[in-house]
Amino acid sequence: MRKLVSSRLAALSSPEVASAAAAAGGAALALRGWWEEVNDSPAWQDGAFFSLSAAYALVSAVALIQLIRIQLRVPEIGWTTQKVFHLMNFIVNGVRSIIFGFHAYVFLLQRKVYTLVLLDLPGLLFFSTYTLLVLFWAEIYHQAKHLPTDKLRTIYIAVNSVIYVIQVCIWVYLGINDNPLVELVSKVFISAVSFIALLGFLIYGGRLFVMLRHFPIESKGRRKKLIEVGTVTAICFTCFLIRCIVVAISSFDPDLSLEVLDHPVLDFFYYMLTEILPSALVLFVLRKLPPKRVSGQYNSIR
Repeated sequence: MRKLVSSRLAALSSPEVASAAAAAGGAALALRGWWEEVNDSPAWQDGAFFSLSAAYALVSAVALIQLIRIQLRVPEIGWTTQKVFHLMNFIVNGVRSIIFGFHAYVFLLQRKVYTLVLLDLPGLLFFSTYTLLVLFWAEIYHQAKHLPTDKLRTIYIAVNSVIYVIQVCIWVYLGINDNPLVELVSKVFISAVSFIALLGFLIYGGRLFVMLRHFPIESKGRRKKLIEVGTVTAICFTCFLIRCIVVAISSFDPDLSLEVLDHPVLDFFYYMLTEILPSALVLFVLRKLPPKRVSGQYNSIR
């Protein structure tokens, strides 16, 4: 046994192993050098941020077209949850498209707080847009369980109002006193907001999914609604989970900061995974138009 251990130790200390370790270290240094070169490259920066701008513009256009189609289908109906959802998608993605189209100016503003406002405000609007789905599902679930629904909209408005007031206060303070600690608090707060959203989808998306599974198999539209709720819940839960984790980590690691011009690849994948792809997928899943003839109040997202 001792001879075997000695032979293995000798093998580990052989020149081949040392050479392999040196090669691995060289590869790591080369990768790090490539990463720094990419981050400092204006061509990569323009390519990443202009690509994001184009992708956001496409999603915004799809949301606007869907809103117009709904209005043409049911012109007699006012602003339903469905219409507000598509309108807010159009606004959020449109604003993001403009911001990343002018990224060279946004990331180089004199005051850091201005950059934070331009990057974080659309994120808060994204939160408000997709928690509309949570509100809609909560109303369906409460109605099915014969629970009161009159306070749900009040809670939605109150939660969103508190979040915006807190964030605006943080921005105002940063505008007066550029404090790194308060900037850290702002990032942690954005992460907490994402956590609230994913909890909402987990609770009410999960409850509605379980409730639909217990409906009789022959129930009309049961399978379709089951797939729709399950898919949208999974998409939104995942995107807010990624947002929560990445923002929390970047709060304490400057090398992962999302508010700088020289992290184009990181920003590209972050916004692609947390906003663009989720928005595109949800718009596709919820693409069905409402029926032409509607009586009474129409409040559905179909």
